[in-house]
Formats: sequence, structure tokens, C-alpha cells
Amino acid sequence: MHPSGVDGRLAWLSNGQCRYQEALSAAEQGCQYPDELGLGTWSVVELVEAAVRSGRMDKATAAFGRLVEATEGSATDWSRGIVARCRALVTEGADAEPSYRDAIERLGRTGVPMELARAHLLYGEWLRRVGRRVDARRELRAAYEIFDALSVVWFAERAERELLATGEIVRKRSVDTLRKLTPQEAEIAQLAGTGYTNPEIGHKLFISARTVDWHLRKVFTKLDITSRRQLREALPLLARVPVPA
Repeated sequence: MHPSGVDGRLAWLSNGQCRYQEALSAAEQGCQYPDELGLGTWSVVELVEAAVRSGRMDKATAAFGRLVEATEGSATDWSRGIVARCRALVTEGADAEPSYRDAIERLGRTGVPMELARAHLLYGEWLRRVGRRVDARRELRAAYEIFDALSVVWFAERAERELLATGEIVRKRSVDTLRKLTPQEAEIAQLAGTGYTNPEIGHKLFISARTVDWHLRKVFTKLDITSRRQLREALPLLARVPVPA
């Protein structure tokens, strides 16, 4: 995978875990490859959210401008839905709500549930913060159910925390151990758990096989396991987490 794709993936994982400073750094790295249009755009989308959540509205606004420019020739519901979702993030006050609704409507027609779930999540988070707890529960529950069905564990847990903050009771997940892993450790664990060798993982992530081995040792220690077979058994959800290509 191109380096911009690796950075975009790390930004995606970090945003899901609410590690926004790490997401911001990874997304900025991914945005350094403007010629890689698809992968670069992915990083820009992650950058908007990470920058907003890190309190860097200057960077968020600049990234949103790049996103609008990159997608101005596309009239698809996916591109317009993503733009609407990002526009809502950089819009202050009540003016953000129409963009959240537009994003959900457009992304709901795309057949890409991950992006729709993220729109529900962001809208629900916004609703909770403006004091509309009942409305927030509806959006957050929709997000949680989609993430849970997709086994996208970090985003599901983020939606769960938001639901709990509204007073909602949510079924506890059985994957608390996954939260011990850093984004890169989770990335390596996913690949190792699905059969990739250390050299193959290193080739995909642009790191050495020795570095992969070092990270896996940390993963094994954190999860109290000793083999790849146990890794696969210990991470049944992680092995199925869909990662954008």
C-alpha cells in the first residue's frame, strides 16, 4: 500500500479510538501525497474530524477547503455526502444541523454503511452536546448498531460511550482487551491474525520484519497470549474489521 494509504488507515483507527492528536498527525502525513487522489482524499476526510476534535479549526477549515476542491467534479451521493458530513463538522451552532441531515440522507443511498454510521455518530455527538439527548440517542443507537454489525470495534465503543452519556443502557461488548492496543499494534495484530507473515506485514506497512516482531511481542504481552493461533482466537472482531482500501 502507498504510504498515504497507511497514514490514512492509522488516522481512521485513531479517530475511532478518540486519539485525535495521533489521528491528526497521521492524516497530515497522508495529505502529503496530493497525486494519490483517492488515498489523499481519504486522509483529508480524517484530517477534518481529527482537527475539529483537537481544537484546530484552522487546520479543519483548510482541510475542508481541499476536500471541496478535490470533489467538486463529482456529483455522486458518496462524495456529496462526505462533503456534507465534513461541512457540518466545521460549521458552528445550529447551522450545522442541515449538513448532518444532508449527509445521512445522501450516504444512506450509497450502500456504504460505514460512512453512514459515521454520519449518525457525528450527528448524535453534536445533538448530545447541544442538550438534545432524546434525539441524540436515536442517532447514536443507529450508529452503534451499524458499527456493531460490521464489527468495527473502536467506532462501536465510541458510539457506546456517547449513548451511555445520554443515559442509555447499552449491551456491553466482550472485546475490552482490544482497547489496550495502539493503532499500529492493532493493525499488525489484524494482519498477523489473518495469516500474514512478519515479512509480508512489514512489506505492507513499510516497516522491517524485526519491527513487526517487536510490535507482536507487545501485542502478545498486552493480551496475555503466546501464539498466533491464540491471537486469532483472542481477536475475533478485529480479524473482521473492514479497513477501507
